[in-house]
Amino acid sequence: MEDPGQSVPPKPAPPPILYAPAPPARSGRGWKYLALILLLLLVLGSLSSLQRFVSGALDLDLAGDGPGSQLNEVVVESHGATDKIAIVEVQGVIYGGYLSAGGLNMVSHVREALDRAAKDERVRAVVLRIDSPGGEVLAADDMSRAIAAFQEDSGKPVVAAMEGLAASGGYYIAAPCRWILANPLTITGSIGVIMHGYNYRGLMDKIGVRPEVFKSGRFKDAMRSDKADDEILPEERAMMQELIDTTFDRFKDVVRKGRQRAAEKNRGVGRELVEQWEDFADGRVLLGEKAFELGFVDELGTFEDAVARAKSLAGILQANLIRYEAPLRLGGLLRLLGKAPAGEVKLDLGLRLPRIEAGRPYALYLPAN
Repeated sequence: MEDPGQSVPPKPAPPPILYAPAPPARSGRGWKYLALILLLLLVLGSLSSLQRFVSGALDLDLAGDGPGSQLNEVVVESHGATDKIAIVEVQGVIYGGYLSAGGLNMVSHVREALDRAAKDERVRAVVLRIDSPGGEVLAADDMSRAIAAFQEDSGKPVVAAMEGLAASGGYYIAAPCRWILANPLTITGSIGVIMHGYNYRGLMDKIGVRPEVFKSGRFKDAMRSDKADDEILPEERAMMQELIDTTFDRFKDVVRKGRQRAAEKNRGVGRELVEQWEDFADGRVLLGEKAFELGFVDELGTFEDAVARAKSLAGILQANLIRYEAPLRLGGLLRLLGKAPAGEVKLDLGLRLPRIEAGRPYALYLPAN
């Protein structure tokens, strides 16, 4: 029995419980943001595709652009006017392949934009905004024909606004325009055609590699890259040069006829080609001021001057500026996602430049590196 007068010693306090700090959570916000962006783009692409499907099925014009159109009209500048001037842009290397997420290549885009401008009575003129070193001859020729046909059929003028660079094929598509305007420092000219390749037979001989070729005709392997010098026939070189010369003659014909038609329409207001203009069609580049002196362009100025000239040629005082854009589509969006090796993630943003291919003629300005 305990003595009531004796104090009971206090029980020892339990030892404190120590908690190890939890390791910081690894941040995964970057992937989350990327996933959200991709999801949003997929939703937008799906909605755009659904809209086009419903529009086509019901023959409705949900975008206000006409049934079957692949382009949407976008207002660039609104001046409260009834009339419109369409801005059609050609930027970068002129190429006939598919580059747009909207599903149209450069040539198709220009063609459809001109077709839309021709059908819209409120569009009174077109400004072709060019910033290009040129590119494929066939693509440039297709655009040139489309511009000439548009002016002939619709009676609406096209004003070429050449910006920093409008050389070779860039000038090719400007030549048929009713009026050509350049900045004094615009790089233009470079009228000519080029086709090039590489011969690596010398390297093959050094490492002991020899090609074995079976062909159906003596010219079937013309310009083959592994031919020895003594295997390249004189007739082969002559055929290739004839191809270049014929294409070059077509280029000069587009320039000659385009400037003649413009001079007839402009009735002495613009410039005419000087008599010796072909002496300058030897591939050399020209600044805008020199091109003006030779009659390759009608006026020196800015894009705003080109718009003012378009109004003057159309006989209007004011106009809203518009352009035609390809809508975002699910199919086009999926083309932006490229294939990648296992274990890697690749995001292709669609900023692809066309590859300059051997054996294909180009109207292209190639500046020195």
